[in-house]
Order: sequence, then structure tokens, then C-alpha cells
Amino acid sequence: MKQLGLVMFIVLLAIGCDTNAVYSEYTDIEDGKWYIKNAPSFTFDIKDASVPYNIYYNLRNNLSYAYYNLYLTRYLRDETGKELESRLDELILMDPKTGKPNGDGLGDLFDHKFLMKRAYRFPRPGKYTMQIRQYMRQDPLLNVQSIGITVEKVNAAN
Repeated sequence: MKQLGLVMFIVLLAIGCDTNAVYSEYTDIEDGKWYIKNAPSFTFDIKDASVPYNIYYNLRNNLSYAYYNLYLTRYLRDETGKELESRLDELILMDPKTGKPNGDGLGDLFDHKFLMKRAYRFPRPGKYTMQIRQYMRQDPLLNVQSIGITVEKVNAAN
């Protein structure tokens, strides 16, 4: 339990130092059992649609996770509920040959940040919702601790 608290503190500290982030949020997966019906949603406000944004998946899993990858389906909707896009993504959590975990780890917990969309331009200012559903066909999918997203303004230097 102490390790989980330390990891959360480090993640919050790192997020707090990121001045480009306009939104960052995690949803904990109860008991590390991600049911297919559990599709967390993240609603965020885009004030300036004239600049591009990078959107990232944030994922926390433990070493007992049984696969080297994770398939997720994401749905982006505007404030009217209109679906702007849906897509299936594969996240590589471990090296498929060596089994070595990717991401930043402390104890048996690993945090991952995967680019979901690069330099995305929202159609207009307003509220947007990103919904994420696991697509591994194992129900529940075990040893996923939390899922989230980060939305960051793209630097001119990037």
C-alpha cells in the first residue's frame, strides 16, 4: 500500500510540473479487474481550438498482468454527444521477446504514457469526452490498476 501511495505522489508531482497539460485524470479500476462493461469517460474543456493538442493514454498495471499488450477502443465525443471518432489502439506494455516491462516502475507497479493523438485540432472550443473500453476479450481483465488521459498543448518547439 505504501508503494501505491508513493507512485501516486510521484505521478501527481510530475503532472503538476507539466505546464502544457490542460487536463490529466486517472480512473482507478476496482480491485484491478477491468470489466468490458466498465468504460471510463474523461470530460475536459478546450478553451483554445486554434492550437494543436497531443492526447495521451495513462495506464497503470502491475507485473502480474498476463499479456505484453493491451487493446483499447476509444471514443471521442463533443459536448452534444456527437461521436467525432472511434478507434482501436494497441498499447505495448512489455517487450514481447524478453518480457521486460516498458514504462516507469516502482515495485510491481508500472506507469505508462502512450501517445493517442498527435497535434490534434479540436473543431471548436468546448467540452469533449474521451471514453475508453478494454478490448482484450477477457472479462474481467486482471491487474490493470488505473486508466486515464492527458491532454497537452503542443509546444511550438515540438
